[in-house]
Order: sequence, then C-alpha cells, then structure tokens
Amino acid sequence: MGFAIARACAEQGAQVTLITGPVSISIQHPNIHRIDVVSADEMFEATNTVFASTDIAVFCAAVADFTPDAPQQQKTKRDKQDWHLTLKPTRDIAATMGAEKQAHQLLVGFALETNDEEFNAQKKLEKKNLDLIVLNSLNDKGAGFMKDTNKVTLFHKNGHSHALPLLPKSEVAEKLVDEMARLLP
Repeated sequence: MGFAIARACAEQGAQVTLITGPVSISIQHPNIHRIDVVSADEMFEATNTVFASTDIAVFCAAVADFTPDAPQQQKTKRDKQDWHLTLKPTRDIAATMGAEKQAHQLLVGFALETNDEEFNAQKKLEKKNLDLIVLNSLNDKGAGFMKDTNKVTLFHKNGHSHALPLLPKSEVAEKLVDEMARLLP
C-alpha cells in the first residue's frame, strides 16, 4: 500500500521520500527518493530526519509494536526447554511525529484492526494527532497484506468518514491522494 501511495503522490507531482522496511518491491520514479531500513529504530530515525521538511506524512508501514528487550547477537540453540522472551514497546513513529506536527503539515495514519475497528481507528486518529486515518480490517475479504486489493474506511479528525469498496491498491492510493489534496490548506 505504501508503494502505491508513493507512486500516486509522485504522479501528481509531489517530491516523495519513501522510507521502507525490507521488501522485494521495487519502484522507479524520478520524484521518489527511497530510503531502505531494516529495524523499527532505523525507520524512526529516518522519519525523524526528514519529518520537519515534509508537508504531508503518510504513516502506513506495519511497524512492530514491540521488540525484544535483549536481542541476541548469536544463534540461540535449542538446549534450553523453557525460553521466555521479554518485549519492550517500540517508539511510536506516528505519535512522536504527531506531537511535533506543525500547522502546515498534514498527517495520515493507517490502522489495521481486528476488533472494535472504528472505535480503535478513531482513538488512534486523536491520540496521534493525525488529520486522517485509514482503517483496514483483517475481517474484510481482500483487505490487508499480501493482496493487490484493499478495502478501507477513511476517518477525518472533523468526524467525517466514508468507506471505499474493495479496490486495487493503486486505486485506493489515488483516492487517498485526492482526499489529502482536499485537506491541504
């Protein structure tokens, strides 16, 4: 979905910085500058570096909410039978940038939910100081990961919302770009 949004923005003339985790997707467009990262920390740092100079930020990466508290540097053998893994929360990229948001910036987030979808999406919208949040539900056929389609609902900070039908991700991206353009000052 992120690559489709980057392409749709670039096709409208935007200069795009695409920060992406390890994926096999390629993209070629003169208006897209790609930054590859491996970890949630690297994604946070890359985003933090470019955020102040952006007019629109779209947070659609599925960044892990938690990371191991004590990552191992070597292979862990199966010798021990009762492993316990302690996790710590990762830094919330969208919430951190939302706290630093300037008046001219438009922030768009994504919420992948499995229960209380609308309530949780609207809660994230407010908590992260977003202008728009895109809800995808894993309960919707054809939505989410590993598919070329998506079915989303857009929630605005003014309370307005509307659902899009199941569409190719490229069309969802185009509709989202149109929506973002309407929200710009």
